[in-house]
Amino acid sequence: MTLTETPTETPTDSAFADEWRSWHAQHEAARADGHGFLAITGLTWLTGEPQRVAGVPGEWWTGPGGPVVRLADGEELVADGATVSGEHAFGEIPERGGVTAVVGDVVIEVARRGGSDVVRPRDPANPVLAAYTGTPTYAPDPRWQVTGTYVPFDQPRPTTVGSVVEGLEHVYDAPGRIEFTLDGQQLALTAFEGLTSDSFMVLFTDETSGVTTYAANRSLKVGAPAADGTVTVDFNRATNLPCAYTVFATCPLPPAENRLPLAVEAGEKKPAA
Repeated sequence: MTLTETPTETPTDSAFADEWRSWHAQHEAARADGHGFLAITGLTWLTGEPQRVAGVPGEWWTGPGGPVVRLADGEELVADGATVSGEHAFGEIPERGGVTAVVGDVVIEVARRGGSDVVRPRDPANPVLAAYTGTPTYAPDPRWQVTGTYVPFDQPRPTTVGSVVEGLEHVYDAPGRIEFTLDGQQLALTAFEGLTSDSFMVLFTDETSGVTTYAANRSLKVGAPAADGTVTVDFNRATNLPCAYTVFATCPLPPAENRLPLAVEAGEKKPAA
């Protein structure tokens, strides 16, 4: 269920809105997946000392070789497709990488964030997931879809940004910036590498942040540039990161230069209370 303002639409706007609604319905379905981030029940930062993690078997710790779990007699879980007992090493995990283990209906995310290894159980019975009714949005409007120009840097720039977790930092490679004009203003956003080689991830805030939209950040996917360097920047598809919904997220904050000096009244709003 999406809580969306309803505008008066022309036939062209209607086709644009229909395409947007289809995209957002798919986004909401992925968000409400039984093992998505709404199902996370806790966040445990691993150290060199074995510790229990609520809701999952074993004692967990980490070291130079990566996370390890030691299962007591009668405890087991599934890792790499095989049932394991006793002691199991997950191996060294790269930054922003992760692996999973399974026990019953619970998927155990074992990941590395900000230079530390973490464990986050994902339980489809989590009340947060059960209570989710959808994210309100601004009405889709073609005026918020603009053509920009991708300007690559000579070399990707390692860019350190903060996190919603106090004291945690993330480092992303920024291959370039996206320049565009909106409401008569010449603007630019630093772009990070996307999840695929043909896309960018842009984190930003604007004058709606903390008012009608989530205060810390919103995220925008931008596709690969055309041969002439142009890209489509569609703020109607600005989405919330997991930290807007759960305290067990480690989401990055936008770089300082990505605060837009105008109200981007497009995309997702604050999650419904």
